[in-house]
Amino acid sequence: MNHDMTFFGKRVCFFGAHPDDIEIGCGALIAHISNQTDLRCVTLSDNQKNPLLTKVVEEHYQSMQILGVPAEKVIVGTFETRRFQQFRQEILEYMLEIRNSFNPDIVFVHTRADLHQDHSTVTEEGLRAFRGTTVLGYDVIRSSYGFFPHFLVEVNESDVNAKIRALHAYHTYADKYYFDPELTRSILVKNGALAERKFAEGFDILRIIGAFGCV
Repeated sequence: MNHDMTFFGKRVCFFGAHPDDIEIGCGALIAHISNQTDLRCVTLSDNQKNPLLTKVVEEHYQSMQILGVPAEKVIVGTFETRRFQQFRQEILEYMLEIRNSFNPDIVFVHTRADLHQDHSTVTEEGLRAFRGTTVLGYDVIRSSYGFFPHFLVEVNESDVNAKIRALHAYHTYADKYYFDPELTRSILVKNGALAERKFAEGFDILRIIGAFGCV
């Protein structure tokens, strides 16, 4: 088996537009690293203007707890869904506040292949806010087209099961195809095959900041 590239961040920040985005795209990785590093999971919209989604914030906190992220490390904003493009400056300033207070080593946002207007705004403003920082993009399968993971992170069976349990916490979305446990597992298996590992979470590379060294 090939030798893995080892990477690490003392502080890692995950940004999502809506409750469930981060778990869909990064749940197994979060489960894998939540007890190894300091995390912040930041969701910009609470979706509370939709009367059908009144429970999603509570479900989001439950989901994150399953992944090993306590409530004090979960941040939920109040930007209005599907109107992010109208509030670019406010979103940029919101992200800059997190950069200044948390100063993450690695940032995760939506992939550039994502067509959802809120998702793409998070990515664009994230790249502006976190200049000089490694930024990776994750896939939310329902809204991205042409995504291919070029950065593959090995995860294990326990991480996969935690991700499935975390998504199961969203009773609001129980009938959505992208919450199907078989689909979730199959994506992690496919990414694992690309990495010649059993399971992997996959990301695209938006910016890598590195230094080469020999020990």
